[in-house]
Amino acid sequence: MGKEDLIKLVEAEALEGKEFPEFHSGDTVAVHYKIKEGNKERVQVFQGIVIQRKGSGSTQTFTVRKISNSIGVERIFPLFSSNIDKIEVKRKGKVRRARIFYMRDRAGKKARVKEKRV
Repeated sequence: MGKEDLIKLVEAEALEGKEFPEFHSGDTVAVHYKIKEGNKERVQVFQGIVIQRKGSGSTQTFTVRKISNSIGVERIFPLFSSNIDKIEVKRKGKVRRARIFYMRDRAGKKARVKEKRV
């Protein structure tokens, strides 16, 4: 067994227990994230637009952007993190590219993404 085989085996174990809905950039998602404060643990919801997905396998990440008190906030989540409780897809967005960084320059009504028609 080579080094690559061991890495693939560990990645497969990490991916086993997690089931998340399919989502892409432009979709509005609510990420339920576990936060540990001292000996307490609570779940915080971070809802916003996915502006990118990056990586593959167990190292996959996604970036969510939201506007909080008229300030843009972005957070990068590892997709297969043990701290992510669940991911809810609120809206499917219609965008024509994989990384929608142009959303950073937009504010107000211009920062909306059209909804994908099913």
